[in-house]
Amino acid sequence: MSLKGKTLFISGGSRGIGLAIALRAARDGANVTIAAKTAEPHPKLPGTIHTAAEEIEQAGGKALPVLCDIRDEAQVADAVAKTVERFGGIDICVNNASAIQLTGTLETDMKRYDLMHQINTRGTFLVSKMCIPHLKLAKNPHILNLAPPLDMKAKWFKNHVAYTMAKFGMSMCTLGMSAEFAKDGIAVNSLWPISTIDTAAVRNLLGGATVAAMSRSPDIMADAAHAIFMRPSREATGNFYIDEEVLSAEGVTDFSVYAPGAKGSLAGDFFVPDEVFANSETKITRTF
Repeated sequence: MSLKGKTLFISGGSRGIGLAIALRAARDGANVTIAAKTAEPHPKLPGTIHTAAEEIEQAGGKALPVLCDIRDEAQVADAVAKTVERFGGIDICVNNASAIQLTGTLETDMKRYDLMHQINTRGTFLVSKMCIPHLKLAKNPHILNLAPPLDMKAKWFKNHVAYTMAKFGMSMCTLGMSAEFAKDGIAVNSLWPISTIDTAAVRNLLGGATVAAMSRSPDIMADAAHAIFMRPSREATGNFYIDEEVLSAEGVTDFSVYAPGAKGSLAGDFFVPDEVFANSETKITRTF
């Protein structure tokens, strides 16, 4: 049960959940392409493609850092080509890159609207499209979109319809492509956390240190992703996985390791269906 020798193509993996997934794969001895925009240190955000590559190598994997804006078709094609040239193919595509702005209709300028849709929905479609010809040649190919279940309730749209549309666009890629490429044995799934995850987005946009203290670490998403990648691609496809449910199915019963500093309940994430909270034994405050 290992990703040793497998090749992952991860969009936006220079920090946060994408980097955690990369490092978990690297500990198995995987090859990882980090395709992201950050080549120079950002004043507010940690990590670059180069620091991520260093961490991957230190963890036991092989890394290929590629400067890539996934809005640019030529750059994505080049990043995929470089990955195949370096590692001989692609086994797993992780659509992690995402843009967020939680504003209502009148407060959302169209430049930001376009950015969210170009990165989230279009970027997921484009990266998947470029990777699929190579995934068809892999033994257990997976596409994993970091996107929510399609819980089509007005409450998820009313406060930030533009962002929700962009994230659900990623989810619709899961729904459509899982059926389209079932005959090729390519698994296409989504993964989403039941609780908020302590990332730069949470610290900068979703409540700062207060919500971060009620969040789990990105490691839970990395471990859940790893478990999904181990599943047979022809059998485990078209699912909207929740991190805690994936790991519970793998026999995990103690989730405290993922939030060692949390005191009291965790903060529930956006887009999580009511029944998921109802079935969880974790104490969660539904803040969204």
